[in-house]
Amino acid sequence: MQSDDRFTESFIAGRVSRGSGPLRIRAELHERGVDEALIETHLADFAEAWPELLLLAHDAKYGKQRAGDRKELAKRARFLTYRGFPGELIRDLLFD
Repeated sequence: MQSDDRFTESFIAGRVSRGSGPLRIRAELHERGVDEALIETHLADFAEAWPELLLLAHDAKYGKQRAGDRKELAKRARFLTYRGFPGELIRDLLFD
């Protein structure tokens, strides 16, 4: 049997490499019955990296070109929300 600690660390690293954000990762770990304190401990390791990871997820889907109109901004915001990134980070990326 694998320890919860190693499972959580491995799971988060895998999801981060696939472009998932902290909200989605947390929800998936809750579904698997992982303790909240353990989740927070391992997500904290990536706290500084979320803005960069958000940019990578955005650019992988849409490229470096910024949205031209409000409809496109809304589409991109929905995509990034689905990926599990916080609204504040999304607003900072798309509207600044």
